[in-house]
Amino acid sequence: MELAHRVKALTPSSTLAITVKAKELKDAGHDVIGLGAGEPDFNTPSYILDAATNAMKSGFTKYTPAGGIVELKDAIIEKMKRDQQLHYDRDQIIVTTGAKHALYTLFQVLLNPEDEVIVPSPYWVSYPEQIKLAQGKPIFVEADENSQFKLTPEQLKNVITAKTKAVIINSPSNPTGSMYTKAELTALGEICLENNILIVSDEIYEKLIYTDEAHVSIAEISDALKEQTVIINGVSKSHSMTGWRIGYAIGSKQIINAMTGLVSHSTSNPTSIAQYAALAAYSKGDEEIEQMRVAFQDRLEKTYQWLTAIPGITCVKPKGAFYLFPNVKEAVKMTGFKTVDEWVEAILVEEKVALVPGTGFGAPDNVRLSYVIPLEQLEEATKRIKRFILNHQM
Repeated sequence: MELAHRVKALTPSSTLAITVKAKELKDAGHDVIGLGAGEPDFNTPSYILDAATNAMKSGFTKYTPAGGIVELKDAIIEKMKRDQQLHYDRDQIIVTTGAKHALYTLFQVLLNPEDEVIVPSPYWVSYPEQIKLAQGKPIFVEADENSQFKLTPEQLKNVITAKTKAVIINSPSNPTGSMYTKAELTALGEICLENNILIVSDEIYEKLIYTDEAHVSIAEISDALKEQTVIINGVSKSHSMTGWRIGYAIGSKQIINAMTGLVSHSTSNPTSIAQYAALAAYSKGDEEIEQMRVAFQDRLEKTYQWLTAIPGITCVKPKGAFYLFPNVKEAVKMTGFKTVDEWVEAILVEEKVALVPGTGFGAPDNVRLSYVIPLEQLEEATKRIKRFILNHQM
């Protein structure tokens, strides 16, 4: 059977082989420390669990409108007023089966064959694949350590063509943890307005920030940028609800209406119970969110110190999310390996530490590690990595 060309064009996940190998080692009884997780290790707060239970007992187990229940849309409207001072109507919001689904659906309704989407690199692994599935073309722009992994106005100008349809801004970023300032967003936004380029603002990590700088949505800078932006967000990271699969997109009525029409013929509504759980998440203060954020900040500070003390490793200190994205080029070279992927696999086999190679993020000299595990495991993992380098140093 001949498969669709668009599926055959997908790039295999660079993390898959490591993930499978780590599981094999763990199942065989080895003490594997996994640093690849993209989700908090905290359980969903109890008041959200209670809300889900109450929703089930109250009979909220049926179909809902394809774009989400009115109550949750209203809670999102209030959240946007409170956090970003932005005002939206219900028909400017669609609730989706996770933020990933919001992005996928957006690209499906936005892109025609060969339309270009500018993707700053390093990038989240699913951006380019989703663009390709929509028959678009990802245009990669390398944002390196010198710019703290952030797209510059000059870089943006240099890659705009007549086919440019959109640009992705992910702040705070997965995998780098970098965060754009208001001034940086303003400069990028002006270029997008001049060239009629849609801004896809992925803000899923907005609540996980470890600096005095405030998170800024590019949509809050001006009315014009608000009209030119689709915000992607959800409760997965902020409320430790990754498995609940509730995300959303906020933007123009035209785009949101098209997205709603598409999901009505694909997934239908997000899970009804999960929507009521998300409603509870946005109906209470951020006390429990803050406890998790403080814990992550402590882990970041300590792990960053341990990691950057290892020979051959440098790292731009992240300001948000829950990842470190160190450059290990020198460490790979000094231990005699040819690629980061080979180096990562060897560390897993010898030291039982699972890292994610940066290849899948468009950064072949880096690795991603998550600090969403207990501090003692993070310390032990960095000790093992250091031991590996010293043992193999040429």
